[in-house]
Amino acid sequence: MDRLAQLLRGLLIAFLFTGQAAYAADLMDNGDLAGGSLSIANSVAAALPLPDMQVARVLQTGNDNLADVSQTGTAQLANIVQQGSDNQAFILQQGENQIATILQIGQGNLADISQTGSDNQAAIAQIGSNNTASIEQLGSGLSSSVTQYGSGQQVQVVQHR
Repeated sequence: MDRLAQLLRGLLIAFLFTGQAAYAADLMDNGDLAGGSLSIANSVAAALPLPDMQVARVLQTGNDNLADVSQTGTAQLANIVQQGSDNQAFILQQGENQIATILQIGQGNLADISQTGSDNQAAIAQIGSNNTASIEQLGSGLSSSVTQYGSGQQVQVVQHR
């Protein structure tokens, strides 16, 4: 399966896993289209109403994958989808009204999201092998999205406000 097909399959699994459905009537008027850059964080935030409590969803296929989620506060949503082997994903959220999503397809990837504050959004997608990505957000109204294709890449995003 080529990388694009793997990405699309992983994203489909992630969206199906969240239990959200798109309705044809909503898609007819293009009212949900907005300007600006397209990112996983923006699409997830637009599609998902925040819960009144913490919700964490993890879906893993493959071998030796590790996922860890810790949330303190209200209205927190965490999603982790991992397909492959030896992937590790960590989400820590403290505060209120926060969304974090990690999608990893491949082998030996490491992703970490840490958010403290309110109204923050973060997303990481890694397709390939031995990639490392982290997002740290401290404050309110912060948003980050990281996408990596390939192998052996590293990225770190730090935002404080």
